[in-house]
Amino acid sequence: MTASFSNHSHNNLDLNLYTCGSEACMKGHYYGPAIRSGYMIHYVLKGKGIFKVNDKTYHLEQQDAFLIEPNVLIYYEADAEDPWEYIWIGFNGIKAKEYLLRTSLSIDNPIFSFDQTHNLAECIHRILSLTSLTSNRDFLLTAKLYEFLYELCELYPNIKVPSEVKQQKYIEDALHFIDQNYAHHITVNDVARHISIDRSYLHRLFKQYLHQSPQQFLLHLRIEKSCYLMTNTSLKIGDIARSVGYNDVLLFSKNFKKTKNCTPSEFRNMLP
Repeated sequence: MTASFSNHSHNNLDLNLYTCGSEACMKGHYYGPAIRSGYMIHYVLKGKGIFKVNDKTYHLEQQDAFLIEPNVLIYYEADAEDPWEYIWIGFNGIKAKEYLLRTSLSIDNPIFSFDQTHNLAECIHRILSLTSLTSNRDFLLTAKLYEFLYELCELYPNIKVPSEVKQQKYIEDALHFIDQNYAHHITVNDVARHISIDRSYLHRLFKQYLHQSPQQFLLHLRIEKSCYLMTNTSLKIGDIARSVGYNDVLLFSKNFKKTKNCTPSEFRNMLP
């Protein structure tokens, strides 16, 4: 008996649940050899079966789980005497790979296990139950999927997170902090302190990934935000300066002219 759910909407580009379900397999029931388009995790509720990937065969039973990566040839089959019953979730998104890199799971280490009372099991069961909602279910499905990955990272952490993943996370955290606080007179030191790295290291990361220094990024962001306010509001120049993080209106005007080759007043006068 099979119960499945497919989600073809992509409300969250970072992480999206595209399928989930449960199946009580017949003896010898199999899938593959084939590939999947996204990540999938199957969790064995009872019975036995095998999972094959990367020229390896894994014998699984109750409370075992296996990870399927996208576009990787896999095969799995229910036991001929005690066929398994499992539940599964499938997810994709531009951050899915990055999130899984925080765990110790991979194509070379796809098998893990957890008790049926663990929060991981609760998350999968809850995801399955949420599919019956008829409105706004994407909020709860995505929230529960994030919770599942959080629990997975806690239970099976990747002690050796790739340096590139760490660096990208630093950049993302820095950009988020700047976007939320550029109007609060923050400095580059504040950004570095917030994400707990040295200012010089932050500078190197920005030059490597964004091809500009943190100071340049913060300056240009503030100027662009001020241009938006001058274009779309009737606020005074001084009010705009303070709204984008400048207590000193003269310094704001100086930086604006250096960036835009005109003063804030000249910019506003050129607007249609």
